Amino acid sequence: MLKQTSFVFFVLLIGCYIRVNCEELKHLTNEVEVNVPANLTWELYRHLGISKLAAQQLKHVIQRIQVLKGNSSYTEIFNVIDDQKRVKVAQTLEGGCLEIGCSIQLVQFDIIEKSPSKSIIKSDISYAVKKEFQAKDPKPNIQCLAAVAQVAKYYLERANWA
Repeated sequence: MLKQTSFVFFVLLIGCYIRVNCEELKHLTNEVEVNVPANLTWELYRHLGISKLAAQQLKHVIQRIQVLKGNSSYTEIFNVIDDQKRVKVAQTLEGGCLEIGCSIQLVQFDIIEKSPSKSIIKSDISYAVKKEFQAKDPKPNIQCLAAVAQVAKYYLERANWA
């Protein structure tokens, strides 16, 4: 419980830092149970492996993944990659829900150990809506992250870990 509380505080702190009223942050969450130990699930999520796997398997959703400087349709920066707590947090810089009226979008992945042989992939999007767009109630799309988690589950459960 303490590790989750510290990262919720971190997300709130980032939101406050960029002048978002902390009470206005909203969340969308998805959880997928995987029949693989948390350390193996984290190895996929910790690096760009999950992005590359998703690009291969979700071609109808993800056009391509590139690490680049400059403009793109969606740009994010990883603020936290914590190997001990198995948490990765990214802030959207351009694209995503920022294009439809959100003032901030943070994506957090938690790989939670459920048992020695099972883990949970928890994907959370924290976001705030600009006042002038509140009537339209724009939301980020959690379905893409849910699809990525399902691809990860399929891959991890069929991999030969021996």
